[in-house]
Amino acid sequence: MSTPREDLDDPKYADFAWGRYRRILKWMALVSLLTAGIAELALYWSLGSLNFVTISATFLGVFLTMMLAAALMGLMFLSSGSGHDARVQDRLKGEIDID
Repeated sequence: MSTPREDLDDPKYADFAWGRYRRILKWMALVSLLTAGIAELALYWSLGSLNFVTISATFLGVFLTMMLAAALMGLMFLSSGSGHDARVQDRLKGEIDID
């Protein structure tokens, strides 16, 4: 009898893993919104009144940078936790000496 594999090929585990990924991204969106708001307040307190372009650029820059980092880190953890990293085959092993 073979042991069940927990990877993204199993539909139940894939639903669980992608659900966890989406839940992490939702929390990170909330943290990103809060951080962008704090950045806006810090700029307002240090510079005074800001025009619309500065406010928009700062907000989008902070928010999108944090969301991109969260998405990439989440995908890295998803890949590692689902066993995809362990199944990679090194086809050049033995042909290239790295040391």
